[in-house]
Amino acid sequence: MLEMTRDRFEELVSEALDRIPPELTRVMDNVAVFVEDEPSPDDPELLGLYEGTPLTERGEWYAGVLPDRISIYMGPTLRYCRTTEEVVHEVAVTVVHEVAHHFGIEDARLHELGWG
Repeated sequence: MLEMTRDRFEELVSEALDRIPPELTRVMDNVAVFVEDEPSPDDPELLGLYEGTPLTERGEWYAGVLPDRISIYMGPTLRYCRTTEEVVHEVAVTVVHEVAHHFGIEDARLHELGWG
């Protein structure tokens, strides 16, 4: 497994978020991004997870709710990648993928667009 400090991995997640165009980050609403060590044992190879209500599904009822949650998983990412450059790329893809779910974009469409 590739070695990387948690601080460096968190920096990569932050850098990936910084690359999202400002016109998109301005409309992101009530969402928090976290780095986690491992996903649920039910899906040990999961690199990222979006939990919440996408912007496209929110209505007047959406008020006073906890923030949506995007988790980026360090362990599976480091096991999946062979080089630091691959980690940088995979973190960027995973962050964009999960943020896209916040905007209501489904997995099938993300795969078509190359963000699968």
